[in-house]
Amino acid sequence: MTVWRDLVGQEPTVETLSRAVRDDSAMTHAWLFTGPPGSGRSTAARAFAAALQCPQGGCGECRECRTALDGTHADVHVVATEGLSIKVAEARALVQEAALRPSVGRWRIIVIEDADRLTSYTDAPADALLKALEEPTPRTVWMLCAPSLEDVIVTIRSRSRHVRLRTPPVEAVADLLQRRDGVDPAMALHAARAAQSHIGLARRLARDEQARIRRRDVVAMATKIVGVGDAIGAAADLAQIADEESSASASERDAIERAQLLETLGADPTARTQPPHIRSQLAALEREQKTRATRHGRDVVDRALIDLASVYRDALVLRLGSDVDLVNPDAMDKVRGLASVFSAEQLLGAMDAITQARDRINANVPPLLALEAMALSLRMPRDLGM
Repeated sequence: MTVWRDLVGQEPTVETLSRAVRDDSAMTHAWLFTGPPGSGRSTAARAFAAALQCPQGGCGECRECRTALDGTHADVHVVATEGLSIKVAEARALVQEAALRPSVGRWRIIVIEDADRLTSYTDAPADALLKALEEPTPRTVWMLCAPSLEDVIVTIRSRSRHVRLRTPPVEAVADLLQRRDGVDPAMALHAARAAQSHIGLARRLARDEQARIRRRDVVAMATKIVGVGDAIGAAADLAQIADEESSASASERDAIERAQLLETLGADPTARTQPPHIRSQLAALEREQKTRATRHGRDVVDRALIDLASVYRDALVLRLGSDVDLVNPDAMDKVRGLASVFSAEQLLGAMDAITQARDRINANVPPLLALEAMALSLRMPRDLGM
C-alpha cells in the first residue's frame, strides 16, 4: 500500500511526482495540478504532500502519510474553499504561513484545491500569492489545483511546474469503488460509466439511491422538452433539484455551526435577542453559510447539466455510427429517440447550449435564467411520446 493507491489511471503523473520525491533536482517550490473534474487533482496533491513528508517516500502507513492524507499534519495546510471565491485576506494569510519554517516535517506544504477560485471575480487574491512564488521560502511547497491552465492567471502559471491529469478509464474507477468502498462490481461499473469517470460522483451514485433517481430524472428530461411550456418547466425542475439538495445538505450543518458559535461565545442559545457583538458574528456566519449554499447549488446544477449533455452525446455517437462506448446504455430508448429526430448538427448545437448555460452560471448569471435560455434551445422537433 502506498500514498498513490487512490490515484487511478494516472501512471505518468505518479512517476513524475515520485521522481521529485526521490530526486531533489526534480523538485520545485510550486506545482500546478490540472485535469478534468473528478480526475483526482486534489488526491494527487495530497498524496504528493504525504510522500514528501514520509521518511520512506510515500509508504502510506506511517504517521506522516496518514496525517498528510487526512489533512491533520501540522505542516500540510489544505485550503478547500466552500465559497464562490478565495478572498484576498485568506491569500495573504497563506503567504504569511508559507514564510514559516516547517515545524515537525521535512517541508511546509500549502495545497489550494480550488486555485481557479483565486480569480473568480478579481485577480487580487492571486496577485497576493505572487510575491511568495517569486521569492520562495526554502522548504516551502505550493500545490495549486485547477481544471485547466486557463483558469489560473499567467503569472502564477509561469512560476509553477505543470502536472496534467487525464480522465481515468471507467474500469479503473469501477475497480477503485470495489476495492476502497466495497461496491458491488455491477453497480461500480454502472456508477463509473454514468459519472463519466468522475471518481467523487461515481462513489456517490454507487452509494446513494436518491442520487441515482435524480440523475435518471435529468436524463429523461431530454425527450420531454417539446414546447415553450415544457422548456420553462424543465428549467424550473433543474433549479428545484439544486435548491432541494442544497437545503437538505445545509440545514443540519448550519444549525450545528450556529450552536457551536453561540457556545464558543458563551451566549444563551434560548435568548430571544443577543448582544450586538454576538449578533454581528452570527450575521457573518449566516453570510458564509449563504455563500456556501449558493456554491453548492451551482455545483448541483452543473452536475445535472453534465448528465443532460451526456444523453445528447450518446445520441450523436449513435447518429454517427461511431464505435464508442455510451454513457447511458440503460437509457437507450431516450438516446435512440433523440438520434432519430435530431441531426448531428442539431445534437452538437444542443451540447453547445448546455455548455453555454454552464458558463453563464459560472459567470454569476442567475441559474434559472440561464437554464430557461438553454431549455428553449433543446426543444424537440416533435413529441416522441416518452
